[in-house]
Amino acid sequence: MTTNTLVIALTGGIAAGKSAVARRFEVLGVHVHDADLAAREVVDPGTPGLTAVAEAFGEGVLDETGTLDRRAMRERVFTDPAARRRLEAIIHPLVRDWLRDRVAAETGPYCLLAIPLLAENIGHYRWIKHVLLVDAPESLQFSRLMLRDGIDETLARNMLAQQASRAERLALADYVIDNSGDEAALDAAVAELHRKFLALAERHRTSQNMS
Repeated sequence: MTTNTLVIALTGGIAAGKSAVARRFEVLGVHVHDADLAAREVVDPGTPGLTAVAEAFGEGVLDETGTLDRRAMRERVFTDPAARRRLEAIIHPLVRDWLRDRVAAETGPYCLLAIPLLAENIGHYRWIKHVLLVDAPESLQFSRLMLRDGIDETLARNMLAQQASRAERLALADYVIDNSGDEAALDAAVAELHRKFLALAERHRTSQNMS
């Protein structure tokens, strides 16, 4: 995909702190296009995505208002790998189209695409040349996940086990933010990367205009 806007993928394991990093970039005026938001929008009531999910899993996955029951769906797919693959086959292509549409409309120097499952789906995102990883030890992800989502230890472990490993994510990363400490430490890290990305974006724009 060719664009004058530099595209950088923002990724990290579940509960590593991607949202905290994304918020700080947004404060600096950077557009962050979130795959998690896309995954919700593409199955909003009345969308082809929700129709496809209901056809694949039955009307029982909808609540009384006709909206996807996300908690029930999540618990189902994280205990049934076949169900998870079936759901992803429906949603992931729609999410990729959503992200490409957002990038196509960009006019800023650079933007971030927040893609939690980048490592698991890297074959579909080779067009993104730069990857920023928010990293944290798995033990810390585990405790944050249970606290954040109010889930039990078994479900938390299942959710972490079904993601790519920390080593796989690190192997993809061009830039890494260590989020194992206090969130306040993120401010300086994001500010430094913002300066780097603006310079990188200027070089990218120049090369695009010369080609």
